[in-house]
Amino acid sequence: MKNVLKINPKDNVWVALQNIPKGTTVSIEEEQVTAIEDIAAKHKIYPTSFKKGDSIFMYGVLVGKLTMDVQAGARMTTDNLHHAAEPFAFQPYHYTWQAPDISKFQHVTFNGYHRADGRVGTANYWLFIPTVFCENRNLDVIKEALHNELGYEVSNQYKQYTHQLLTAYKEGKDISIPINLASTSKKERVFENIDGIKFLNHQGGCGGIRQDSAILSKLLAAYADHPNVAGITVLSLGCQHLQSSDFEKDIKARNPNFNKPLLIFEQQQSKSEPELLADAIQATFKGLVEANKLKRAPAPLSKLCIGVKCGGSDGFSGISANPAVGYCADLVVALGGQILLAEFPELCGVEQELINRTIEPAAAQKFIHLMTTYNDAALKVGSGFHMNPSPGNIKDGLITDAIKSAGAAKKGGNAPIVDVLDYTEPAIKAGLQLVCTPGNDVEATTGKAASGATLILFTTGLGTPTGNPVCPTIKVSSNTALAKRMADIIDIDTGPIIDGEKTIEQMGEEILAYCIKAASGDIIPKAVLLNQDDFIPWKRGVSL
Repeated sequence: MKNVLKINPKDNVWVALQNIPKGTTVSIEEEQVTAIEDIAAKHKIYPTSFKKGDSIFMYGVLVGKLTMDVQAGARMTTDNLHHAAEPFAFQPYHYTWQAPDISKFQHVTFNGYHRADGRVGTANYWLFIPTVFCENRNLDVIKEALHNELGYEVSNQYKQYTHQLLTAYKEGKDISIPINLASTSKKERVFENIDGIKFLNHQGGCGGIRQDSAILSKLLAAYADHPNVAGITVLSLGCQHLQSSDFEKDIKARNPNFNKPLLIFEQQQSKSEPELLADAIQATFKGLVEANKLKRAPAPLSKLCIGVKCGGSDGFSGISANPAVGYCADLVVALGGQILLAEFPELCGVEQELINRTIEPAAAQKFIHLMTTYNDAALKVGSGFHMNPSPGNIKDGLITDAIKSAGAAKKGGNAPIVDVLDYTEPAIKAGLQLVCTPGNDVEATTGKAASGATLILFTTGLGTPTGNPVCPTIKVSSNTALAKRMADIIDIDTGPIIDGEKTIEQMGEEILAYCIKAASGDIIPKAVLLNQDDFIPWKRGVSL
C-alpha cells in the first residue's frame, strides 16, 4: 500500500494515505520529502517549501492560498492555508465525454413499482402530510397506531431495555445492565406490497413569511407526486397560511395527470379530534388495501433516478467513496438514467468545470445565477461558502471549502450536465443534473427526493445516520475503519480503494449492483431498516 497520493498532475500537495511519523521519507515517482512533523492519515503534506501567498492546488484546481511560509514536509492546517477559489464565468466550451463500458448492465433490469405516468418507484409508501405544524401531534398518534398494528414499527429493543432497568430499580438490584441487541422482534407486515407508512412532520405552514409556506407547499407537492409514493393522507387545521387548496394546485401544476389517492382531513371542520383521527385512519386503511394490489415488475435501468450526497466527509471521501459513486453515476447516465448532484455550497471552486460541462448555455447561466445569489446571501450575514467545512471535516483533513468541494463534486462523475434545477424543480431529462440545495445533510436529501430521486447514494467518512422518508438511502463509507466501527449504518465500504485492493471502477460497478438490488427490494438499506426518515424543508434562507 502506498503511503501518499498525488491526486492530479497539477497538484502541489500530497494526501497521506496512512499515518506518517515525523522523520519518515515519502516519495512519488522522482519526488521525495521527509515529514518534519507527524502527518495523520487523510491530511496533506507539502512536498516542497512555499512562500506566503503561494497558491495550493488539489484535484487540479485552486483550493487555497498560504498565509505564511511553510517548509517542505510540513502538514497543511487551517493556520497556514486559507480558502481560495478561481473566479468563474460562462464561456463557449465544447465538452467531450468518454462513456464507461456498460456491457455488464446493458440488459439488466430492476423490479420496481410502475406508476401511471411511466415513472418507476423503487419502493411503495403511503404518505401522511400535515399542512401545518399544528397537526404534528395528530400525526404522531396515527403513526404509533398504524406502525404498531401493521408491522412497520422499528425494533422495540429500547423499550425492553428500559423495562429491564425499571424492574431492576424496583427490586433494588444493580441497574448496570448491558443491552441485549439480539433480543429484538418485529411484527410481520400486514400489507406485503406496502414498504412503509411515512410521516412528513415539519415546523412550517403558518407563521413566518408567506413565501415560506409557498415553498413548503411546492416541496410537499413534490413528495406527494414522488414515484415511490402510492397515496397520501393530509391533515389540515384549516386557518393556516398553507391551505389545502393551495397544496392541491401545486400538485396539479407539477403533474396535471396526478391520479393518486389524496385524502384530506381538516380539523376545524370535524366534530372532534378523536373522530378526525378515526376517519383518517379508516380511509387510509382502505387506501392501503388498494395500494397493496400493486406489485413489483421488471423495469430498465434507465428508469433509475439516483441522488448523490456526501455528509460527515473526511480526507478520503474525495479519493475513494465519492469517485466510486461518480463512476456508478457515469454508468447510470450511460444507461439512460438520471443522476442528481446537489449541495451548491460544496461545489465552490469547481464551478468553472461544471459550467464547461453544461450542455445548454441557459442552464449554465442559471447555475451561475443560483451559485452567486446563494453565496451573496451568505456573505451578507457574515458567512459564505468558505465557512462550510465543519470541525469534523477539518479534523479529518478537509482544510478549506474548495478542498471539500473538489472532492465532493466527484460524486457526479464526468458526464455532461443536461439540466440545472432550482429547489423542488422536477428532473425531467435523462442524464446528470445539478439541484440547488444546501450542503446540510437532511436539507439536501430532502431536496433531492423532491426533484425525483428514487435512491440516494450517501457517502461518509465520519459516519452519519441520515435517511429520507420516501427515498431509500444507501450509506457508502470512504474507509474500512468506519465501515467496521459503524457497521449498523454503513451499507458499502470503499476502503479497499485506499488499501489498493480495488479500483474506483470496480467499486463503482459494485455500487451499481447494490443499487439494483435495493431498487428491487432484494436488499433493504440500513437507513430504511432503522426508519431514519429525516425531513427538513429549506426555507431558502442562509443554510450551508
